[in-house]
Amino acid sequence: MTVTGKPTVAATTEPAPLAAPGGSPSPSPSPASPGRLLVAGVLLPLAAIGVAAGTLAVHVPGGITGVAAVTAALVITWALVALATARSRERTPQWQLAAGTLIAAVAAAAGRVSASTVTAASLPTRHHHLAVVIAGIAGPALVAISVHLELSLPDGRLSAAGRPSPARRAVVVAGYAMAAIAAAALAGTATPVPAWAGILAWSLATACALPAARMRYASAAGRDRERLQWAAIGTVVAGTVALSIAVLYLLVGWPDPMPPAAEAAMAGVPLGLLAAGAAKLGQRAGRALVQVLAIAGFAATVAVIYLVVILGLGRPPTDRADQEILGLSMIAAAVAAASFAPARERLTDWANRQVFGARQAPDQVLRTFGSRMTRAISMDELLLQLAESLRKTMTLAAAEVYTGAGDVLERVASVPDASPGPRSVLVGERERPVVARAGVSGHAWAAVWLPAVLEGRPSGPIRVAPVSHGGDLLGLLVVQRPADGDQFSAEDDRVLTELARQVGLAVHNARLDTALATTLDELRKQADELRQSRARIVASANAERRKVERDLHDGAQQHLVALAVNLRLLRDILDEDPRLATEMLDQLADEVKATIQELRDLAHGIYPPLLADSGLSEALKAAGRRSTLPVTVTATSIGRYSLEIESAIYFCCLEALQNAAKHAPGATVTIRIWEESGGLLFSVIDDGPGFEASVARQGHGYVNMADRLGAIGGTVRWDSQPGQGSRISGSVPLI
Repeated sequence: MTVTGKPTVAATTEPAPLAAPGGSPSPSPSPASPGRLLVAGVLLPLAAIGVAAGTLAVHVPGGITGVAAVTAALVITWALVALATARSRERTPQWQLAAGTLIAAVAAAAGRVSASTVTAASLPTRHHHLAVVIAGIAGPALVAISVHLELSLPDGRLSAAGRPSPARRAVVVAGYAMAAIAAAALAGTATPVPAWAGILAWSLATACALPAARMRYASAAGRDRERLQWAAIGTVVAGTVALSIAVLYLLVGWPDPMPPAAEAAMAGVPLGLLAAGAAKLGQRAGRALVQVLAIAGFAATVAVIYLVVILGLGRPPTDRADQEILGLSMIAAAVAAASFAPARERLTDWANRQVFGARQAPDQVLRTFGSRMTRAISMDELLLQLAESLRKTMTLAAAEVYTGAGDVLERVASVPDASPGPRSVLVGERERPVVARAGVSGHAWAAVWLPAVLEGRPSGPIRVAPVSHGGDLLGLLVVQRPADGDQFSAEDDRVLTELARQVGLAVHNARLDTALATTLDELRKQADELRQSRARIVASANAERRKVERDLHDGAQQHLVALAVNLRLLRDILDEDPRLATEMLDQLADEVKATIQELRDLAHGIYPPLLADSGLSEALKAAGRRSTLPVTVTATSIGRYSLEIESAIYFCCLEALQNAAKHAPGATVTIRIWEESGGLLFSVIDDGPGFEASVARQGHGYVNMADRLGAIGGTVRWDSQPGQGSRISGSVPLI
């Protein structure tokens, strides 16, 4: 008997369907060349159809068997798929499909001719020998081209991760070389190969190529992945149906004969390749492959169980009645397994109604609360829904939720609204760590550690579940049943424990969100203030430069110009009137002194030399002596600091001193500078008439001081009320 079943396995191409997505993008469509369309897309498929149809015309004693008819039908199916894929806008393994189909048709024809010459003497012996040789060549060639097709799916290229793969090319070349060697050996011996041997060789070859196909699937993306998924669907369906037929035949002797039915199942492979070419079906490929794999796994599991139980532990059925009973039991098992998933949910709901009445099972609230946490629901609404769900699922008299950040926990949700429990619960420093670490507790524990929870409540079973996260107490869940109600079970305590954990996580996340939003608002406010401060600093710097320019022009420059004029006059009259010249020299000396003093005053306004030489204490004391008000400066235990810090505090104190001289004449001023908690602090206090601090903060003086200190991370504060004097204080960090 020769290999007549080879066409059924010409293109088994199951890739690894569980590989992770990713890899290179799908290649762009490539238009088919005229030669490819003519030869691989028309001539070879039509030739395969002709050979398959002609095979059935070969006279064999016994007529056309089921295997022969199914083989011819499979070859024609493959040929029609090759005709259809040739006109696809995407690249396909067209040459492998067309050539493999024709070789399969030739192998089937040679096998049938060989069988006819063995069973009948109507043909010469040389015809039998030629048919055996052709079958021996076509069989290995079909195995090699099947491996080539498997490695080149879905676009006919031997590539990996979108790039040409020398390893795949080497494997294909080695496969063809081994096929040539095997064909030569078979042709030389002219010995027919049994069908089981050919199927075994094909199975081993395609199984060895599966890891490479899996790698190709792992690197595929887009349409390439969808096409590979449909190819896998067809292959898995074909294998599952064939396995089911084989198991049924072994156990109940049906279908009889088995080979044609199992061979017919292989039509799923070309149909899968045909579906892969339909772009509209691409989006459904992933879900369909998951379902097909699940069904295939279930079928394989049931098959193994039946084979082990019936053939391994028991004995196969011996008569028709036993076979029918076993077949019906297998059908019943399949139907029960397929209907179990949809029926399970309905049966569970029915059982809950019978056990718990109209309410749901206690753990239902866990699932509903977890799903609600993923939606855009406010925390207050979420906790209210939680209380309602607890009351419904646990048949409670009252359900309450307390939350809080300090020592006081406020009731934020309760069902019913007029719950007898307290509106707030005080948790002291001693009780807080104990409550945070406690589990779900009852009346006795609450009476010791949280007696306030029990105030005003009627009698009845009660449970208190601390809501905590990271060891911090965030709230409480308090539930109570009527006095004649059921006691809380271990399952109820488990649900409350898990629910309290989820609520703690939700409250913690909500607080983090609130803190983050507050921080963002503060950052935006600080950024706006910083932009405005920078603008004011630039404007102030420009104004100061213009002031210095104006003071130099109107003051020192005018004195120097007058000195130059007088010096020229002095030169002219020096010989004519010595007495007048002497008087002019005395006048020039006074003008020089005045110019020096004016320049010194100007320099003091820019940066006092005494501040650079002796520090804040001496500079402020000198400024106090120049003031029209009595000023006391206290600056003990301070050292020297950076230029920015000393100048900022000096000019802020000077600004405050000038404001006091302007708005509080006759007042006494006290300036104090000291270090405290890693910062340098100052205060300027006067006992004048005071002012409205809110109005003063809008003035130019306050803005100047805030900008100076803010530039180095400091702050300023004005405190005053009419008739109570004023206090201007500030601080600068030293760290």
